[in-house]
Amino acid sequence: MIQVTNLCKKYGNVTAVNNLNFSVEKGEILGFLGPNGAGKTTTMNIITGYIPPSGGTVKINDMDILEDSNEVRKIIGYAPETPPIYTEMTVEEYLSFVAELKKIPKEKRSGSIEKVMELTKIADVKKRLINNLSKGYKQRVGIAQALIGDPEVLILDEPTAGLDPKQIIEIRNLIKELGKNHTIILSSHILPEVNAVCERVVIINKGEIVAIDAPEKLSSSLAGSTKVEAKIEGPSDKVLKAIMEVEGVKNVVKTGEEQQDSIEYIIESEPSTDVRRMLFFKMAENKFPIIEIKMLGLSLEEVFLQLTTTEKGEVE
Repeated sequence: MIQVTNLCKKYGNVTAVNNLNFSVEKGEILGFLGPNGAGKTTTMNIITGYIPPSGGTVKINDMDILEDSNEVRKIIGYAPETPPIYTEMTVEEYLSFVAELKKIPKEKRSGSIEKVMELTKIADVKKRLINNLSKGYKQRVGIAQALIGDPEVLILDEPTAGLDPKQIIEIRNLIKELGKNHTIILSSHILPEVNAVCERVVIINKGEIVAIDAPEKLSSSLAGSTKVEAKIEGPSDKVLKAIMEVEGVKNVVKTGEEQQDSIEYIIESEPSTDVRRMLFFKMAENKFPIIEIKMLGLSLEEVFLQLTTTEKGEVE
């Protein structure tokens, strides 16, 4: 769907983006992360065609963003961190203006506007001046303008910046819903949000990619192993012996006192090896009920800091 190859951007002697290579599959929500000044917004501006690259290519549906710029822009919706909204207009007037700019046929404009207002849940304020809306509603209007024309690709740059926790959850749920019918690149500093909605993340630092993978795989690879915490009923000596017989298990330790005939264990396996399924079958075979089980690992925040931290704990 989106293919970024050897992408570079220089401003004089300063290299903002250096040789980026990544792809986004159709229907995927990709998290795009990096500290301030890492080159995130520059990269997204290149992908959307707002600025040209100094080198490399970006293709969307096999169309080059430079050679086929008019066609590519028709299938991209962009919501920057500060939405390009005209606060003296009503919501409906503004979206009608955007539909006209995007050259949506007149006979289709009304239906397109109603659809995006319904999707972003702003129909109830369509007659209000944008200037009088809350920050959360303004963000929704910014996303709504990106959706006009039903583009296949959405680029969302910090869509929850400045929102309160309730508004963040609302926008997060909206992004999940949009992900059912759109390919999305999401940039955000709120890492739990990225972890909650993105299948994969790209992390860049100083203009270069430092990691690409699913959050949980990054966590296990950086931690050096995959860990599972399990609460299991049964004699601890026999449970320990059975766990060690599970293929892929490197080590197991008890973590607490026995509680209602069950004990908690930390089970360690090779990086990117998920032993939960085999553990379930092994415990069932021995009639040791698993009361609770969960994966352990570095949080996305810890992964981010580990990959972007320079000397003396400084993040640039």
